Formats: sequence, C-alpha cells, structure tokens
Amino acid sequence: MQKPEAVNMKSESAQSTIEEGPDQRRFGFGDNWAGFLPHIDEQRVNAAIQSLRSMLGVDSLAGKRVVDVGSGSGLFSLAARNLGASVHSFDFDTVSVDCTAALRSKYFPDDSQWIVEQGSILDAGYVTSLGQFDVVYAWGVLHHTGDMWSAIKNTLRLVAPSGAVFIALYNDQGWISRYWHSVKRLYGRGPMARTGVIALHWPYLVGLRSTARFLSGRPQSERGMNLWYDMKDWLGGWPFEVATPAQVRQYFEARGFELSRVSLCGKRHGCNEFVFVSRNAATDEPG
Repeated sequence: MQKPEAVNMKSESAQSTIEEGPDQRRFGFGDNWAGFLPHIDEQRVNAAIQSLRSMLGVDSLAGKRVVDVGSGSGLFSLAARNLGASVHSFDFDTVSVDCTAALRSKYFPDDSQWIVEQGSILDAGYVTSLGQFDVVYAWGVLHHTGDMWSAIKNTLRLVAPSGAVFIALYNDQGWISRYWHSVKRLYGRGPMARTGVIALHWPYLVGLRSTARFLSGRPQSERGMNLWYDMKDWLGGWPFEVATPAQVRQYFEARGFELSRVSLCGKRHGCNEFVFVSRNAATDEPG
C-alpha cells in the first residue's frame, strides 16, 4: 500500500517493551488491517457508527474532540467523523497509519478536522503533547502494546475533565487465557506454524461462529468487522495481556473515573467493553 502524503510521522520515540525473538514476534496488525480495508463499505461503516452510538449513549458527536488510540483500519475514526466529531487518529504500526490515512482520503479528503499520524501510547511525551479529548477510544489496542497498564495510564492522560473513555480489553479467563497465550506465541514462529494454527482453529472461530450468527439472525459483521480478519488478529495478536472486569474497574475508579456502560463477554473469549467518565482532571495519581 502506498503511503499517503498527508501522514505526519510525529512520534520519533515510540517504542514497545515487548521482547523480540524467534517465538516472540509482534503480530503484523497493520498488514491484517490492509487486507481488511477493501471490505469496508457503507454497511460496515454504519455498524461502526451504531457501535459508538450505543456504547457512548449519544446520537451525535458534533462539537466533540475524539482521539482514536491505535486506529488500525481507521473504521472507527471514520465513524466518529461521520458523527460530527473532530478526530485525531494515531497508531504505533505504520501500515495501520497508512490504512487510516487511505480511509480518510477516500471519505474526507483534505479534511482539517481529521488528523492521522504515527505515535505510540507508550510514549508519555507524545501522549501529553496531544492534549485532552472529550472522547478517548481505545478498542482492543492496549493489551497488544507489551505494557498494558502503562498504556492504560497514558490513555487516561488524554481524557478531558468530564470526558469519556471507551476501552476494550481482553478478558482474563484463567487457564483458557494461558492457552491462547501459547497459541499466539506459536503463530508467530513462522508460516508452517501459522498455517497449522489457522487450520486447527478456523472451524470454530469462523465456521461455527458464522453458522451460529446466520441461524440466530445476527449480522455477520458485528461492529463492522470481518470474521476472517478477526480470526487472524485473535490467533496472531502478540503481545497479549488480559484483565478481569474487577481489575479494570478498580483501576479506573481509583483514578477518578465512574463506570457509565459495560458489555462483558462472559465465558466467551474476547474483549470486555467499558465506558468510563472522568469525575475530575486528576488522572495521573495514583501511579
């Protein structure tokens, strides 16, 4: 994918704490998003818009400033822009940045109200330079940084007083999470391992889920996503960290945030979704 000229490569000190090695390779999230990008259509955009409306409890984001932490394909940045917000999108992965910029060029060319750039949520200096926002969106991102709790702490710096943070984190399922931890490490060992992991898990992660959604009348593309690219993200998504709902709630409430909405995945693998609202501006303490 050719890199759009409008991208501002701002965060030079972005880095990850994850150890690189033959069995600890960062998953190519951007490459996965690049494959998904051609599938984004009006139906997927509308599904993303509805997801934001539902969890944030709003019909419009007009006049609001939104930051998309780890923008990926840019689908939810686009959804927020369609709802009237001014949007700041950033991602650690430069291919993801390219994807988001390409989506902006397609739907909102030369738009000064939608900024797209490279940056790391682990870079506290970069995060501080962005200022604060009415809505901070970090869906399925912070548990892939290699230092989830530092990433969460930095994310809270972005929330304006009385602002909201919409966050999704992998659910801690105990031994089941440890199983997925092993699967993800195996996936990163090379093409043969990757093919085996996909062949073993495809019947459940794509086949069975697709059939269940069809029989129940549920849409095949929840949140505008795609089962095939979701599966690759899930199986290969390394780094990988998890948290229980209680841990997340305790962390946020100790820092002046109140739980507004929550959607838990229960016994299923995946993400718990939370919307917290800031009660005050003091988000840096305790550490």
